[in-house]
Amino acid sequence: MFGLISKIFVWWKDATPGTFLTLRMRGAKQVGSDEYGNRYFEESGVTGPDGQGQKRRWVIYKGYADASRVPSDWHGWLHHTFDDVPTETPLMRQAWEKDHHPNLTGTVHAYRPTGSLVTSDRRQATTGDYQAWSPDET
Repeated sequence: MFGLISKIFVWWKDATPGTFLTLRMRGAKQVGSDEYGNRYFEESGVTGPDGQGQKRRWVIYKGYADASRVPSDWHGWLHHTFDDVPTETPLMRQAWEKDHHPNLTGTVHAYRPTGSLVTSDRRQATTGDYQAWSPDET
């Protein structure tokens, strides 16, 4: 019972019933998923006047809905930069490219350097070559 109530009211953790209804009414089919569990859909027909537009594409996030959790190859597909689904034609990667990581700002895993206001760590004392400015000195 809680699962149904959660689906109706907790929109930030999964797609709402309205999203599922829209996908069904537009005849959208799932075309793939990524390593984070996000699912990607594309409608069956084209939109726009005279059917000359582009097919709409959607992502349904697994867990919390955060756009930074979409890898670059799927982002390109969602925005019609790439026509081929990344599961069929993977994006060529350069040797210097790093793996995709979601933006962790605002989470417990966010980067907090020494001396940050949200940490208890003390910042390293300034060295002897620094002299603070004082308004009395002119």
